[in-house]
Amino acid sequence: MKLLRSIALTGACLLSLSFSTLTQAQGAYPDKPISIWVGFPPGTSTDSVGRILADKMSKDLGQPIIIKNKPGVGGTLAPAEVAKSQPDGYTLLLSATAPMGTAAHLMKNLPYSPLTDFAPIGQASWLPFLLVSNKTKGLDTFEKYIAYAKAKPDALTYASIGNGTTSHLVMLMMLNKAGVKMVHVPYQGSTQSQADVIGGNVDATFDTMVTVYPHVVSGRLNALAVSTTKRTAMDPSIPTIEEKGLGSFNLGAWIGMFAVKNTPQPIINKLHGALNRALADPETARKLVALGTEVVSSESPAQFSQFVADNYKLWGEMVELSGLEKK
Repeated sequence: MKLLRSIALTGACLLSLSFSTLTQAQGAYPDKPISIWVGFPPGTSTDSVGRILADKMSKDLGQPIIIKNKPGVGGTLAPAEVAKSQPDGYTLLLSATAPMGTAAHLMKNLPYSPLTDFAPIGQASWLPFLLVSNKTKGLDTFEKYIAYAKAKPDALTYASIGNGTTSHLVMLMMLNKAGVKMVHVPYQGSTQSQADVIGGNVDATFDTMVTVYPHVVSGRLNALAVSTTKRTAMDPSIPTIEEKGLGSFNLGAWIGMFAVKNTPQPIINKLHGALNRALADPETARKLVALGTEVVSSESPAQFSQFVADNYKLWGEMVELSGLEKK
């Protein structure tokens, strides 16, 4: 009996010591530099957002935060790398709609699960899509554009940055809701697709506002409508798709921060707080808005987790609508 009590007491002490050590480790977090992996090249929207946030969060947390770029395969290489790391809060991921929302619906052998391999921390920004048309046909409003498409099915063309990309799927959603048909012309990226719209070779495109809005300002493209529920802070004069009668239309390219699954909740909460304080900082927010992004924060990691799951489901439905098969 005494032996059993002794074993039980020893076990309790070890458990208490283990819990105390874990608590102290979490309480001291972070005590070394943090890495944030980005699946896109330097200078892209996700990378730029990451560097702005890293600068502010490092001062808040008292440790350097290093951006590590691993571009390729539609932004999926960085999540694949992070998913294999230790769940200690020192290896984070800043990712976006394509790697975390659409890739799993388009790739057969995606080496990670967006929904189960990560611990969501919080959303950082939201990039609205802007529908633009060229100057050749006089279709300078959303009403004119849709009316022309209804009168002449498949007479209009639209560019995207590739089959199954967000610019392709957002346009498909709009066409489906409007009940019109247009011919899809896929490209390898925004630069060439927008150049051909400007040149009159293609009639329109739906791309992130940060990439197409400069062509609106220069007068080379018509701004027809934005894809979000609210008008954008960058140009409140541009109407929304919903205002034009296509209800429940709120699509954008989001950017958010993740840790590895099984990262202790106190660490997730600490990172969430630091992220939200960075987003609430006026100077940080100014820099993010200057990039063309809408600053968005999550009330809690749980709320962001639900957002990611809902967004994943939505993009899956859009991929199904497109008829694209996994490759």
